[in-house]
Amino acid sequence: MNREQEEKTMEKDENKISKEEAVAQIRRALRRTALIYHSFAETLVEELGRNRGKEVIEKAVEAYGIRIGQEARKEVQKKGWDPTPNNFKSDLPDLAWETEEVEIDGEKRTRVHYCPLAAEWLEWGDTKLSRLYCFVDQAKMQAYNPAKQKIKSSNGSTGIIREMI
Repeated sequence: MNREQEEKTMEKDENKISKEEAVAQIRRALRRTALIYHSFAETLVEELGRNRGKEVIEKAVEAYGIRIGQEARKEVQKKGWDPTPNNFKSDLPDLAWETEEVEIDGEKRTRVHYCPLAAEWLEWGDTKLSRLYCFVDQAKMQAYNPAKQKIKSSNGSTGIIREMI
C-alpha cells in the first residue's frame, strides 16, 4: 500500500485504522520515548560525569518504577485482591511489546521477547545508559509487592529479555 492508497483508506473511515497502522504509530511514539530517555541520560552523564550521572539516572528510574508499582498495587487492592504476581496485570501495551505469559512454579510471569525501546537502543549501538531504564521493572514490582519480587534479565538479539518473577 502506498501513501495515496493509505490516505484514501483513512478517508473512508476516519475512526478506524488497521492493527498494522496502530502498531506502527505506537512504535513511532515509543521511538521518541526511547530517544528522549537516552538524550536525558547522555546529558546527565555529560554534565555530572559518568558515576554521578548514572546515580541520578538510576534514582529517577527507580522513582518512576515505584510510582507505576504503587498504582498497580492500588488497582489490585481496589478489587479486594492481594498484590501477588498472579494478580498483576501486565502494563505493557499489547500492540508494541511482544510478550508471553508463562507459569513457573505456579506463578504467572511475563516474558518479554521484543521491547521497542530496547530495539531502538540496540540500533544506536549504545545500550549501557539505556539499559538502566530496564530497572524500572524491578522498582515497579518491588513497590507492587515488596515481599517477593525479582527480575531476571538478559540482552537478546531482538531486545532486552526480562522475566518478572
